Amino acid sequence: MQGKTLAILTSLLFASQAFAAEGDWLVRGRLIQVAPSVSTTGALATLDVDVDKQVVPELDFTYMLTNNLGAELILGTARHEVSAGGTSLGKVNHLPPTLTLQYHFTPDATFRPYAGVGVNYTRFYNVDLPGLQVDKNSFGGSLQIGADYAINKDWFVNLDLKKIYIKTDVSTAGGTDLGTLKINPLVIGLGVGTKF
Repeated sequence: MQGKTLAILTSLLFASQAFAAEGDWLVRGRLIQVAPSVSTTGALATLDVDVDKQVVPELDFTYMLTNNLGAELILGTARHEVSAGGTSLGKVNHLPPTLTLQYHFTPDATFRPYAGVGVNYTRFYNVDLPGLQVDKNSFGGSLQIGADYAINKDWFVNLDLKKIYIKTDVSTAGGTDLGTLKINPLVIGLGVGTKF
């Protein structure tokens, strides 16, 4: 009886859904928590600089290059408060569009895990840090793991985890270099998706 129950559960978990195939587009909407992992250099290292967590929406598009390989573009933006020693220095927005090459391990199953590696370009904007300025552009890597779970042949639930490498150089308004601020957030997302 136990063996039969296990066989039924296994067949449900990995039942073919005729899902993502070469040429398909997958679209996901997620609610994400952006949790910075802050490190600093130079004078910033003595100031106990921190960047707060934020929860924001995210949209992404994956194009399936083959049945197993997909290219995903991740879009989202967040506004963070920057502090030093617990005192607010102000706020700044960042927009880090990220392009990831993913490997989908079981594209036809109900449970479809994937892993990816990619690059991000981050644009800092709406900078409100009185007396300070930051470089407006940043390039860095990204790592990703996640899984889709099919609700039916067209819709799925998604859980996603990304590490995005973001940094900027900080200086005073007069141009004195204060060091580098590495934000490097861990991005945890939960959402839904569909294909077309």
